[in-house]
Amino acid sequence: MLPDKPCFSLQCAFSLLPGSKTNNMRNALLLMLAFLAVSGHSAVAASGPPMKVGIVGMVHDHLDGFLKGGNLVPAGGILSRPDVQVVGIVETDQKLFDSYAQRYHLDPSLRFASIQEMVAHTHPQAVLVFTAPSEHRQVVEECARLGVHVMVEKPLATSYQDALAIRNAAQQGKIHVLVNLETSWYASGTEAFNLLKQGALGPMVKAVFRDGHGGPKLIGVSPGFLAFLRDPKQDGGGALFDFGCYGANLMTWLMEGDAPLSVVAVTKQLQPETYPHVDDEAEIVLNYKNAVAILQASWNWPFAVKQMDVYGRTGYAKAIDSTRIEVRKPNEAEGQMMKGQPLTAPNDDPIHYLAAVLNGEVREGDSLSSLKNNITAMEILDAARQSAQSGKTVVLPLAK
Repeated sequence: MLPDKPCFSLQCAFSLLPGSKTNNMRNALLLMLAFLAVSGHSAVAASGPPMKVGIVGMVHDHLDGFLKGGNLVPAGGILSRPDVQVVGIVETDQKLFDSYAQRYHLDPSLRFASIQEMVAHTHPQAVLVFTAPSEHRQVVEECARLGVHVMVEKPLATSYQDALAIRNAAQQGKIHVLVNLETSWYASGTEAFNLLKQGALGPMVKAVFRDGHGGPKLIGVSPGFLAFLRDPKQDGGGALFDFGCYGANLMTWLMEGDAPLSVVAVTKQLQPETYPHVDDEAEIVLNYKNAVAILQASWNWPFAVKQMDVYGRTGYAKAIDSTRIEVRKPNEAEGQMMKGQPLTAPNDDPIHYLAAVLNGEVREGDSLSSLKNNITAMEILDAARQSAQSGKTVVLPLAK
């Protein structure tokens, strides 16, 4: 017999089972839920109040990914998640705010004229920054004075000097500064990293990173996003900074924070009529004591690519996309295609990770999102830009 009212609880569901089957089914379901909870995939909403965040800037198209979810925020858009609450948005361009407000049904009262005003009225724990990278330093310095933590979209800054200034501000204000890169949440990359660290590939001798697409204009980014990507003062460079940052970040992770000894780079303008002031193609070579890395960044490829090849002395691991990875050993005629183990919270998603850092549940260390890692990545990109301009190899460390 069906109950008179809808049944939403496990206890109610168990009551509907025939007596002899109740205990077995209950045990099976409880075991399944326990497994899901341990693996970070529990269907039960996270306990405790949501993390209060503000948004600073709306010109960066990655904001769409945060609002609706996807590769940038795998666990779902921040407007519909129970673990995060958007309490304010700082955007001086009324039309830009209105365009987002219309698409995502944002309350006009969320908009503030300045970071200081938003913080005073809403008291966010952290801000998510979607400005041009050239503004990251100023945003972090202001948030540090106000005691508000920060997560910026990649890259961290437009120069090594600005990256160091961000570090100084963070230290003085005692705040966390994290950087969000899409590849941080790729199961394939983590699988390759784990295989390397477990010794399954032998010592690493080489890594190759391919990151690019057909170019921001071709793929149809918003006018404001396109404008700062084509401005070297606002973005640091073209494809070199826009896509070179992924390989610099990942290689620093694989090297457990070590910087290369030297950097050499070549950049090209294959579409000068479209990108007259920045490069659209870049090749960067990183020289380490016992390894070499090649970073390929492009706005000229026929489709989007984010791949990582890790070569060890006894095997290689090739991350094909966000989930698939090919692993091959010397005695094998061909590689074995597999999927990386699904990432679990808090390492599966920028919001989960940010909350875990703020709650003291994890330490940043040399993680992909850490300020330490991304300062080294900025040193690499700055050196690559100098090398491309001079035609010479640039020795690290750069002058502070």
